[in-house]
Amino acid sequence: MYTYSKTIPVIAEPDVFIAGSGSAGSTAAIAAARELQGGNPQAKVLLVERYGFLGGTSTAVLDTFYGFYTPGTISKKVVSGIPDDVVAELRKLDRVIERPNTFGAGTGVTYNPEYLKVAWERLAQRAGVDLLLHTFVTDVVLEGDRITGIIVDGKSGLGLIRPKVIIDGSGDADVCALAQVPFEKAGDIDPAQTLTTTFKLANVNVAEARKFPRADFLARMGEAADSGKYDLPRREGSVHITPIEGVMATIMTRLEVADPTTPRDLTSAEIEGRRQALEYERFLRDYIPGYEAARLVTFSTQIGVRETRRVYGEYRLTREDVLGARKFDDVVGLCGAPIEDHHAGASTKWLYLPDGATVDIPYRTLVPQKIENLYVAGRCFSATHDAHASVRSMAQCMAMGQAAGTAAALCIIRNNQPRDLNVRQLQDKLRKTGAILETPEAHESQ
Repeated sequence: MYTYSKTIPVIAEPDVFIAGSGSAGSTAAIAAARELQGGNPQAKVLLVERYGFLGGTSTAVLDTFYGFYTPGTISKKVVSGIPDDVVAELRKLDRVIERPNTFGAGTGVTYNPEYLKVAWERLAQRAGVDLLLHTFVTDVVLEGDRITGIIVDGKSGLGLIRPKVIIDGSGDADVCALAQVPFEKAGDIDPAQTLTTTFKLANVNVAEARKFPRADFLARMGEAADSGKYDLPRREGSVHITPIEGVMATIMTRLEVADPTTPRDLTSAEIEGRRQALEYERFLRDYIPGYEAARLVTFSTQIGVRETRRVYGEYRLTREDVLGARKFDDVVGLCGAPIEDHHAGASTKWLYLPDGATVDIPYRTLVPQKIENLYVAGRCFSATHDAHASVRSMAQCMAMGQAAGTAAALCIIRNNQPRDLNVRQLQDKLRKTGAILETPEAHESQ
């Protein structure tokens, strides 16, 4: 933690500051800026991102939004509002595909991540968000129970940002950790979820590949692994279509990493993930019809990280809450996604909610303990390992982002702190902007 120093120049004094531009952070910034346009047009929203583009996992790792729909025989759309604006903006740019998840986890919305980068930018800029890319959050300035400064680092060196309300959308709860908010690190209690390097293959005969039965696909993967000629730690995974003709995307590799918040461990993981990806590419070409001429065209920009730090908030969502489809008075979003535990070993554990049911995401899970002017949104929100394995889907991260961004703006407009905010008024705002807070009737996905 820094003690304020005049040698670090003040580079911005926003009303709302968001760290990290993933599905949660980008949506939070858009929501905050839109709300402030109507309630306090002079207020400023600043979104800081370490990469040169927005989107986090949605653009750097994956190409599919999960969590918009409930799985099972009853398909219900449970996330809307700004997330729908994101998909609509994507559709203006390129084809978007709705397709069933390989493991029965509900309809996925598959897109080209390169276009999604532009969609996030356009929505953020239209809302009036100030964007600062290629910038890391390095430390915080604490005064009592408030964060009064954010230290960032970039091409110009260190800079000091003086915000009023902060949203931690970093995924790894970086701001929360720097501010000494209590958190559980993945692996401390339950085994941590594994990491995945995704990759895409071009020159695939998609028609042939899609005709090949999944049972036969898995049998051949097991045969290849047992031969000793291929190193395939995970003996399942998925390969799916993309909007680009002849290109298939994968979620197949599996890595156990001691601590994904440390550069040393992440460095080793990135290298090992790409090594594994080449093994799976070779397997697909050698064993699966349609992939004979396939060639790798992209690795994920970074390795896919499922969980690291999970903060302790005013409430902690549990496994029992999720599987029991529990309802909360302070609901700010819904989730019908199953508990999806990518544990070590060859398989993945899936536990489903009752058919068509949803669990509520409570406002209190977005309010970290100890610090007064801080929200958290996305996969570092307050939940146990199992509950997190359900609610970390990207559509739910966007729903959390819309809630946190709207709440932060209301705090500015009404001079509240997060713990003092009138949740009923927040819920009214969310409903007016399209968010879904009650389990809807069945919906036929397109």
